[in-house]
Amino acid sequence: MKFANPLYYPLPMLIGAIALVFSIRVAKLPSWVALPAAGAIAFTGAAFRKGQEPEMLNLENPELERELLSVQQQARLLAEKAIALRAEAARLITDSLQMDLLASVQLACDRSTELPQKINALAQRMQGSDSLLSVDDLRKQLSGVQNRLQTTRSGLVREQLEYLAESLEQNIQLVQTGEDARQAQVANLSTLVVDSAGVLQALQNKLRSANLADAQQSLELRSLSDELSLFQENVDLLMSQSSP
Repeated sequence: MKFANPLYYPLPMLIGAIALVFSIRVAKLPSWVALPAAGAIAFTGAAFRKGQEPEMLNLENPELERELLSVQQQARLLAEKAIALRAEAARLITDSLQMDLLASVQLACDRSTELPQKINALAQRMQGSDSLLSVDDLRKQLSGVQNRLQTTRSGLVREQLEYLAESLEQNIQLVQTGEDARQAQVANLSTLVVDSAGVLQALQNKLRSANLADAQQSLELRSLSDELSLFQENVDLLMSQSSP
């Protein structure tokens, strides 16, 4: 937990003051007990609030930094929803014959919870003013997307892959002309995270309304789970780099 001065955080200071008054006037605690306790509450609350604040990324590009911070927040929200959905699936899918379906849903949720860590790692690699990826890196990503397109026939995943392929081709041109491709890279990630959130919501809605005894509805749930997992694989493709 980060250290923080509670004087900069009014709410923890207020809670600490209330705790002090309560301890002395209501609980009748001696001041030598009440004061440290109230101080601990204020410092802990301030540290918690500071931990919620976005860290400066030092990207030397304010607009890029704002966009990446936004993607980080989107990824955190997605991870929180995925954790909740994982637990909800365990409550709703209890039939021993449906354990494969439960495993599929939980795997997709687990992959989604990895997003914040991946994007934080990306932010670290983006430090400085140089382009995040070389032309070789981008070509590697493009090759991976094109290979995936050959085995993906239809649906939102294919549309997303086609968009990524076009965007990566544009990114290669940016790098070849000396431009900074990081902003386009972050925009692509934002699209992936937003689309993942949409599929996760559809999965949750279907899980809550589906008759799990119906084979067709169970198949639709599995299909949504697989789609969510594929989105995370697309994130991995977009963040892959050439070996040093």
